[in-house]
Amino acid sequence: MGGKPIEGAPGGTLSSTNPARLGEVVAEVRLGDAATFVEACRAAREAQKGWASVPAPIRAQVVKRIGRLVEENKEALARLVTREVGKPYAESLGEVQEIIDTCDFFTGEGRRLYGHTVPSEMPDKQLFTFRVPVGVAAIITAGNFPVAVPSWYLVPAILCGNAVVWKPAEYAAAAGDALAQLFFHGGLPDGVLNVVQCEGPVAFEGLELALGEGLVDKVGFTGSTEVGSRIGELCGRYRQSPCLELGGKNPLVVMPDAKVDLAVEGALFSGFGTAGQRCTSLGTAIVHESVYDEFLSRFDRAVREAPVGDPMRDVLYGPMISEKFHERFLGWLELIGGHHTVLGSTGTGRITRDNPRQNFVGDPEEGLYCHPTIVAGVTMEDELYGMETFGPIVGVAKFATFEEAVELANGHGYGLSAAIYTESAREALRFRERISAGMLSVNNSTSGAEAHLPFGGNGKSGNGSRLSGMWVLEQFTRWQAVNWDFSGRLQKAQMDVPELPADMDFRLER
Repeated sequence: MGGKPIEGAPGGTLSSTNPARLGEVVAEVRLGDAATFVEACRAAREAQKGWASVPAPIRAQVVKRIGRLVEENKEALARLVTREVGKPYAESLGEVQEIIDTCDFFTGEGRRLYGHTVPSEMPDKQLFTFRVPVGVAAIITAGNFPVAVPSWYLVPAILCGNAVVWKPAEYAAAAGDALAQLFFHGGLPDGVLNVVQCEGPVAFEGLELALGEGLVDKVGFTGSTEVGSRIGELCGRYRQSPCLELGGKNPLVVMPDAKVDLAVEGALFSGFGTAGQRCTSLGTAIVHESVYDEFLSRFDRAVREAPVGDPMRDVLYGPMISEKFHERFLGWLELIGGHHTVLGSTGTGRITRDNPRQNFVGDPEEGLYCHPTIVAGVTMEDELYGMETFGPIVGVAKFATFEEAVELANGHGYGLSAAIYTESAREALRFRERISAGMLSVNNSTSGAEAHLPFGGNGKSGNGSRLSGMWVLEQFTRWQAVNWDFSGRLQKAQMDVPELPADMDFRLER
């Protein structure tokens, strides 16, 4: 806070453990309380004006140095992410690369925070627009992507001249602290980035107090739809529009002409990568009746053959992120009904010696590992169809007509990511027009984001705000309009507008 570590733990302490080896403590974490959060916002407010006065290209050089520091520490940061949240090491390396890509993109954006010149309707007058920083941004992020997703907020917010208060997920506190240290050592002035480790309800209480005191100008949140709705209501009281990146129930549609093996590969990665703990994870594969049996058979075989286990080995996925997510996943398994067919593994629930999984890598008793679960026969009437299930579980539904596929893809009310597998440009474009998702992949998985493409959803998945690329600039800047009159007299818009003569009674002779 303000460039200085804060002593004490007014919010208590917790141990962050390795979900792949539950006996291994990754970090002992001192937590703040609501007052800590408010004080961090005050520190950010104090630092923000000085930071905004630094020219944007110079701010971009700090972002550039942060990117180079992350690059030099890529393997160490990736190993920490794997230890703390159980993500396979190859995925963790990709996550850290996304920070680097984000820094590279916004390094250039420091010279492209373009405004516009606009022609005036009156002589001797010029109109301009400028991007100005929002002020203080309060950012709250989840732990399934503990370093990449925060960078989507932190890098552009800082580049644009804002100061930030960031609350990482408490179950990914060590990764959050490591990322913050890389930002600090990149040359950020004291107070531009302030990090508060605390639990979610405490952060909400602190945010409410800070908004009430006028200390926060923008809120960014990545997490559940339920919590995002509460944050949206809170911000609305203070005439603010938060940046909300929420959950998903992402469909993958397999058309009759699809390359089935490619669709299975996409479903495997998007359904079970990161143990299904992504907001973009596949929720329901929606498969045409003509290829349904073939897809299901191949999908079942692919999932059964995929190695699961020790995240430092070559596996499809590792453990659940924490005990909280593990318990929720077991609850979602109870939504499986008698009309469903369960496929994908040699059991369901937690993988243990008594409930073994073929193709498991390592010792299942050491961590929070769960069987991959395919639930075939899902219908729109099932709770499983309409609920985000954050874990290694994928539903499969059958459709007969294109209209039915669209209804299944949209009917749950989420609108984050979607995919369609087809060789027909016509079908792909028809689907694009009718899908409610903010992101669509054609012949690719529902997961996967590039640093220069807008990321975000609609409906239950967000409020239309977007992260990444130039589109996120709308979240962290405000437009300022300037009119400069050098005529030497008061010219009034819509009143003192010159008119050129015209003969409006003229008609052509027939």
